[in-house]
Amino acid sequence: MTLVSSSASVHPQAELGEKVEVGPYAVIGKNVKIGDGTIIAPHAVIEGFTTIGRNCRVGVGAVIGSEPQDLKYRGDESYVIVGDNTTIREYATINRATYAGEATRVGNNCLVMSYCHIAHNCVLEDRVIMASYAGLAGHILIEQNAILGGLVGVHQFVQIGQNAIVGGGSAVRQDILPFTANGGNPCKPCGLNTVGLKRHNYSPERISNLKRAYKIIMRSKLTEQEAIERLIQELGHVPEVMHMVDFIRRSQRGLART
Repeated sequence: MTLVSSSASVHPQAELGEKVEVGPYAVIGKNVKIGDGTIIAPHAVIEGFTTIGRNCRVGVGAVIGSEPQDLKYRGDESYVIVGDNTTIREYATINRATYAGEATRVGNNCLVMSYCHIAHNCVLEDRVIMASYAGLAGHILIEQNAILGGLVGVHQFVQIGQNAIVGGGSAVRQDILPFTANGGNPCKPCGLNTVGLKRHNYSPERISNLKRAYKIIMRSKLTEQEAIERLIQELGHVPEVMHMVDFIRRSQRGLART
């Protein structure tokens, strides 16, 4: 049974799944689709062409699917797509993409805490955590299992690698290498995210290989291309290291290095 407060405004063409709950004074727009078991708190606004998955939680006053804050936007049909089991807390904002057919995406099992902002065309993979007041400019990629501390600001077109952690209050201007711990203004790596890797059941051998790769990239004084060549030569059989290589190769902003 779907439970919609009498004071909520739900467009008759919006699609609500089974056991969806919509709190008082929430607003659900015409082109919104909400999956089974999702709970929309009071005063939340979900508009535009937005799809929210199953068993999600949307907090008080959150705004999802609003127009991108991009002067290039011309009113085209663009999207926000949120996966399953994701929590978006109080007053967080997620803008839809800029151009027709494009999407801002938030994956499965993510946690977006209060007052966070996710701008147009961002992609958050699964199990990403953004602590309160973290803000993303446009076209940012955050890979799976990454964590952003509170008050972190991220420059447009930056990518943050999987299992990386960024300390609170950091200013991220360049790409954050997967599997690393980082912080500061400008944000720089300070070693592997060994605590996070152990929590995700990385074996000692896998962590040891990543430590070797980190030293080659960050401490060998090699150029990025030279570091890539050495990684392939010495650790090309390690999937996580080859992911690092691919990550560096597709960088637009350059890699944050020590």
